[in-house]
Amino acid sequence: MKALVNARIYDYENYIVSGYVKFDKEIIEVGSMEDFHGADEVIDCHHCTVMPGLTNCHTHIYSTFSRGMNVPFNPRSFTEILEQLWWKLDRQLDERAIYSSAIAYGIDCLSNGVTSIIDHHASGLCIEGSLSTLNNAISKRLGMRGIYCFETSDRFPLEKCLSENIDFAANHSEYTGSMFGMHASMSLSQESLKKMSDVLGDNPIHIHVAESMDDVQDSYKKYNKGIVERLDRYGLLNKNSILAHCVHINERDAALIADRGCYVALNPTSNMNNAVDLPDFELFRRHKINCLSGNDGLGANITRDYLNLLFSMKNRLGSPLKFSMDDLVRIIKNGYEFISSNLNIKLGKIEAGYKSDFIIVPYNPPTPISKDNILGHVLFGIFDNFKPKQVWISGRQLIKDYEPTFEVEDELEMAREEANKVWNRLT
Repeated sequence: MKALVNARIYDYENYIVSGYVKFDKEIIEVGSMEDFHGADEVIDCHHCTVMPGLTNCHTHIYSTFSRGMNVPFNPRSFTEILEQLWWKLDRQLDERAIYSSAIAYGIDCLSNGVTSIIDHHASGLCIEGSLSTLNNAISKRLGMRGIYCFETSDRFPLEKCLSENIDFAANHSEYTGSMFGMHASMSLSQESLKKMSDVLGDNPIHIHVAESMDDVQDSYKKYNKGIVERLDRYGLLNKNSILAHCVHINERDAALIADRGCYVALNPTSNMNNAVDLPDFELFRRHKINCLSGNDGLGANITRDYLNLLFSMKNRLGSPLKFSMDDLVRIIKNGYEFISSNLNIKLGKIEAGYKSDFIIVPYNPPTPISKDNILGHVLFGIFDNFKPKQVWISGRQLIKDYEPTFEVEDELEMAREEANKVWNRLT
C-alpha cells in the first residue's frame, strides 16, 4: 500500500488542507495528516495539490499527425476545412500510423494530466481492427482509459465501418469502452442511417452534430428536416449518446436531445479555431441537457479547453454572470460520471472505493487558500500554468518528476517515421 502525504487534496467537492491518500489500484483511505499512521511507500506532496486525473470527452487521436503537416489550405467554408485537411489526413492512415499516432498522443495526454479519453476515430487504409489498434496503444501499452468508436461515413466502405463498431463493442474492461461512431449527418445518406439503425441495438452513438451551418443546411436541403430530428427518425438517439458541438441547434433539437437522454460534448477551442461560432449554453441549461468537455483533437492539454469554455461562454452569452465556475465544474463532473458508467468503475473523486487515478500538481499560492476559494485557485492558478509532476492510473505511476516512467524515445521516433510516410502519401 502506498500513501500520498502532506498533500492539498481537492476533487471539485471535497477539500483537505493537509492530508493523505492511502491507495493501491483503488483509494483505500483519505484523511488529515494528524490521523496518518504510515504505509509501505510514502510520497511527499508538500506544496502540491492532488486532484482526480482529467478527462477529455471528445477527441481525435489521429489529429496528432496533423502537427506541422504542410498541405495547400485555403478554405472558404467548414466543409472545405474537412476536404483540404482532415479528410486528406484520415484517408491515408494505416495500422502502423494509427498505433504510432496513438502512442504519441497518449504520452502527450499523460504529460498533461489526462487519464481518460473518449475518441472518435477515422482511418481510410485500415478500418477493420483499427479500434483494437487504438486500444492496444492507449489502454494496453500506456495504461490509460479509453472509450473508442469508428466514425461511420459514406466516405468509407459502410459495411466495414458498421462491423468495426459492432465487433469492438464486445471489448470491455475497466480501461476500455466503446460507442457507435458516426461522422456527421452531411456525410451519411438515408440508406446509411437505415443500415446503422438495423445493427445499432442499444449502443450509444458518438457523432458530430451541427458543428457548422454547412451540416445544418445540408440536412434541410436534402431531407427537409433538422439533423437531430433526422437522427431520431431512424431511432439513433440512444440514451447516453454523445452529440459533439451542437453549435447550431434549435429549441426543438434541444428538447429531443434532452428527452432521449443524450449528452452534448462542447469543444469551444476547436469551434473558435474553425470560426464556426459557439454553442448556446443557455439553450442547454433550459432543457437540462448534460454537457461534457472535449477538445476535438486540438492538442492534449484539456485544461486549456476547460478555461476556454469558461471564457467563451461568458462572451457568447453576453454576460460574465451567465456561465459560472460552478457551471464548468458540473461539466467536468459529468465527464467523470459518463466514463465511470461506460467502464463500470468509479472515477472523479478522492474517496475510498474510487480508482487511484490522480494527478499531483505543484502549486504554492501567492494568496490565502481555503475551502471557500480553492476552485478559483484551481482555475486561475493551477490550470493557468498547468504541469502535473506526477500522474497515476489505477495506482500505477505513469508520470514521475514531469517525465514518463517508461521509455518513449523509440516510440516517438517511430511516430515521426510513420508521420513522414503519411505525409508522403498525401502528396
